[in-house]
This record gives sequence, structure tokens and C-alpha cells, in this order.
Amino acid sequence: MHIAVLGTGGIGGYFGGRLAASGHDVTFLARGPHLEAIREHGLVVTSVAGDFTVQPAQVTDDLTSIGPVDAALLAVKTWQLPPVLEKLPALVAPRTAVITAQNGVEAPDQTAAAVGRGAVLPGIAKIFAYIDGPGRVVHVGGPASLAFDEWSATPGAPSERVTRLREAVNDSGAASPVPDDIWAELWSKMLFVVPFGGLGAALDATIGELRSRPSSRLLLEDAMREVEALARARGIRLPARVVEGTMAFVDDQPADSTTSLQRDLLEGRPSELDAWTGAVVRLAAESGADVPLHRLLLEVLTSRHPVAPPR
Repeated sequence: MHIAVLGTGGIGGYFGGRLAASGHDVTFLARGPHLEAIREHGLVVTSVAGDFTVQPAQVTDDLTSIGPVDAALLAVKTWQLPPVLEKLPALVAPRTAVITAQNGVEAPDQTAAAVGRGAVLPGIAKIFAYIDGPGRVVHVGGPASLAFDEWSATPGAPSERVTRLREAVNDSGAASPVPDDIWAELWSKMLFVVPFGGLGAALDATIGELRSRPSSRLLLEDAMREVEALARARGIRLPARVVEGTMAFVDDQPADSTTSLQRDLLEGRPSELDAWTGAVVRLAAESGADVPLHRLLLEVLTSRHPVAPPR
């Protein structure tokens, strides 16, 4: 398959790297020193599931030079979406699938506005991975799964393109589980990552510290329940005990894990605060839900970390 990976960070580097290493025709979008290192030395992935290097790696900083593809993995961060979406139609043919892998719940609609809903496969990446210097990606844990489906999927009847893509991901050594309801999956991930990211950043705490302190553990659960209430107010069919299940997942993660939101805020980089905590506050206002803890976190983090201009 001809696949474009738009954003060669933790998500794009890992899943795109696995696909390239398993024989697919993958072109990576990168820039700056990261681009040059991949061109010269390949894409180096250090992983708890086994290290590998993609060399030579096809990489470019010009999205429009890639041409139409079978699939595009949209793996840039939310604040990087606008310029990518502007050029994304150059990759899309009638049967192209664009997988959104952004945290939060707004990226599928934003992508559909650029290329049409029929091209978009809403997706969820579950992995702890990050760039560890130019040309290097480190995968430290998490399920290492990439789930996706058609916008209005029929349960038990995946489309041909979804079936092909799932097989490609699974055959690469990563995982592509079949979601019962992709929108419930998106909100379930939001229920995990947004409270963890916001509280982790506000308290400068790892997931192990958050879950082991009784006071911060209770705050984490309360923040999850706010997201649960918001999702249900918007008609999302979350599992009955989604918070309990998510806390069990929290307890199973590497203790030193942090979110990209926390790392970006603490290092003064542009962050996804608006797409995470900001989206909860914004969507709650639209839906008549009450999210006081997220409103407080948004106020604290916005005042403590003024928005840095994108680089």
C-alpha cells in the first residue's frame, strides 16, 4: 500500500515505521533537523516491542510532492493541523482513507471540512512514544494500537479499505483492534488523556504519582467523571463503568509516563491545551454540562503557560 505519514513524531514515527519496515510504500512528512537525520541515517525506532530502523526512508517536507495515496495517517498535533489540512486534498483520490490520530474529538470534523467526510476514518492511537532527538523515536509502553473505522460504521461489516488497513497494521507488528463504536472509543480516550494531561501538567506529576497519592487520584477520577457526563450529554454511548475501567488502565501504565501536553507546556512549546482541556470546556458550554475542574485547570494552565507561537 502507498501510505503517507503526516507527522513523524511518536505516533507517526512508530506506526509509520512499522508499516514501512513490513514492506509498505511509506512516505514520511517531517521538517528541519528531524527531516535531515531521517534522510541521512533513516528513521530509528527504539521500542519495548523490539527496536528497528527504516533505512532508507522516504521523507519530505513538501506534502504536495507525495501525490495521491491509498491511506494517509494524520499524525500531527492539533495545533499543526491547519496548514496540513489546507494541502491535504493533494493526497486524496476517490478511495483514499485519511486516518485521524489526534487526541481529542474535534479533528475528524476539521479533517472532513477539508477533504469530505467520506475520506475520513476517525482513529485513536494508544501508545506512549516520543521523539528522542532528530531521526529517533522512542516507544516506552502502552498498547501500541491504532484503531479506526468508517465515519458511520456498520457493526461487524467493515469496509474493504478498513479491512486492508487493519490487516496492514496488524501484520506490521503493531495492533489495530476493531472498535465497537469509534466515537465511544474517541471519547473514552479523551476521558483518559485530558484529565491525565491537565492534572499532570498542573501538578507536574507522572501517572504513577497521580495514581498513588489519594488526593490526586480522587481529582483524576473526578475529572474523568466530568468528561463522562459531557460525553453522555452529547449522546455518546460510553460503557457503563468507563471511569472504573479507565482507572484500571491508569494503574497498568508505566509509572514514569507523562503526556505530550505536560511535556510541551513545561518546555515552553506550543501545546494541545485548547484541543484537550479547552475542548472539554467549550463543548460543555454548548451541551449544558458542568465541568468546574476542567475550567479551573484551563485557567491555571493558560495563565501559567502563555501560548507560545508555533515554530
